Amino acid sequence: MRFVETPIPGAVVVELARHEDERGFFARVWDPEELAAAGLTPGLAQASLSRSTREGTLRGMHFQVAPHEEAKLVRCVRGAIFDVVLDLRPTSPAYLGWHGVRLDEDNGKALYVPEGCAHGFQTLVEDSDVLYLISSPYVPEASSGVRWDDPAFGIEWPENADRTIGERDRAWPDYVRLG
Repeated sequence: MRFVETPIPGAVVVELARHEDERGFFARVWDPEELAAAGLTPGLAQASLSRSTREGTLRGMHFQVAPHEEAKLVRCVRGAIFDVVLDLRPTSPAYLGWHGVRLDEDNGKALYVPEGCAHGFQTLVEDSDVLYLISSPYVPEASSGVRWDDPAFGIEWPENADRTIGERDRAWPDYVRLG
């Protein structure tokens, strides 16, 4: 695995170190020792998969509140997405900053979302599957989010006239700046 820093402290793009031959390739996608050596949370509590059947489906921006914060390693295993990490840590130099990256089945990249950051994505094609490797168990009472289009963040999503957004994600209130 190769770790590429982003403007969000602790958020990295994880690139595959592919071992290729005539059959295709093999690559490690999770290694606690490599993650820890890179300063990332190496624990794995659960793995989840989401499927979005429509191009333009937007999910997010989600996070879990303290003390149940979670780190996520997000990979698109089928299709393509525009994946976003949003820094909600008031003590971070990138507070309220965001970074987006294209993840797709061909580039094999993943986005590591550190604790204290929100995460969301928009599908770029139909039938996109997203795999999440998550450091902490899901706690329904700690589940929270911020609005995908809140002007406090200015996230530049790909244009899509037929964007599909769940009611919960549309209903998050305006963000209240902390600190």
